[in-house]
Amino acid sequence: MATAPNPFARARYLLSAHNPRQLPADGGFEVAFAGRSNAGKSSALNAICQQNALARVSKTPGRTQQLVFFDFSPSTTNPQAPDKYLVDLPGYGYAKVPQELQAHWQAFIESYFATRQALRGLVVVMDIRHPLKEYDRQMLGYVVRRDLPAHVLLTKADKLSRGAAGNTLQAVRMELSRAYGDTVSVQTFSGESKQGVEEARAVVERWLEF
Repeated sequence: MATAPNPFARARYLLSAHNPRQLPADGGFEVAFAGRSNAGKSSALNAICQQNALARVSKTPGRTQQLVFFDFSPSTTNPQAPDKYLVDLPGYGYAKVPQELQAHWQAFIESYFATRQALRGLVVVMDIRHPLKEYDRQMLGYVVRRDLPAHVLLTKADKLSRGAAGNTLQAVRMELSRAYGDTVSVQTFSGESKQGVEEARAVVERWLEF
């Protein structure tokens, strides 16, 4: 049986928003991706979309300094389908930016999570060797307060042995269950080896109702 084409292979850069006025109209469906600088967010987006350079993979972590929207060319089977977006959120951690800009991002992202009706879910990308940092918990808190689902990608799983990766997955799953109930799911992932890419893609496809 032939496998269905990957809808994310059609993803294209649409715009970068530095303030709420620059956001696309609040309709349709969108899924946001968040992650600390150097967690592998760009690599995860590229792997899910089967594209090498959709999201810029930078040698200087923390380069995403706006909300970056990717959209999809209209479906040939249903050109009237609602708009669907992937949204790349600014990373935190190593980003050497002025405190004023950090404060601006914080306010913008809080407003986005609190008010954006098109948002259907959040993917939080965490380095499997350093999971559940303060920033990760903050991002999860935003969507849980909105009763929206979140999915955690424990990236760079190829850097650990299978046993160590499995142990970390179980520990993170227990911690997430204690903190958020069944609102947040989690898996291991590697953009390098493509481990877990289909599982992650299926979650985002479901949220975007492809």
